[in-house]
Amino acid sequence: MIIVISPEELVLNETEIINELFQEGLDLLHIRKPFIDQNEMKDFIQKIDSKFYSQLVLHSHYYLAENFNISRFHFREIDRKNGLYQSFTDKKKSTSVHDIKSFNHLNKEWEYAFISPVFPSISKKGYGENSTILNDIKKRDNSNVKLIALGGINENNIHQVLDNGVDGVALLGAIWESDKSLNVFGKCRENIIY
Repeated sequence: MIIVISPEELVLNETEIINELFQEGLDLLHIRKPFIDQNEMKDFIQKIDSKFYSQLVLHSHYYLAENFNISRFHFREIDRKNGLYQSFTDKKKSTSVHDIKSFNHLNKEWEYAFISPVFPSISKKGYGENSTILNDIKKRDNSNVKLIALGGINENNIHQVLDNGVDGVALLGAIWESDKSLNVFGKCRENIIY
């Protein structure tokens, strides 16, 4: 599985790039736009081809899901711990963790969880410099939830991540910090075995 997470801020031609990524085989797109309002979010989603709406995952503005037939929601670690996901029983849910112990305690109501940072972040300079997550993944004992690696993953290190037994990867900086987003995505996707 290969997932792309949107940048927090709007990017020039972002929805055009998103549509092209889907056409190139993107599995899921996480829309993480905490600083935009309801109308901006509606406009953003409307610019994505409607045939891809089932592959969108909302990080906020959950009430817009019905307008676009979106059935996937992501909850931050703190929101999960505070039970903010519990009223969404009819949705596919994902979450985030920052250590393997937390991942191992997730129950099967979660489809998958991001674990991060695997490598130093591309988009958040200095974040993840001393991460041990890549090594810690070997302590995984939860087979009910898919494990998705996030943080500093690109076409040059994706092999290393996949060789450690994750179920997929999430890309953010590798896509949005590059002027050749589709090329980077294609190289990463070549490494995912379906």
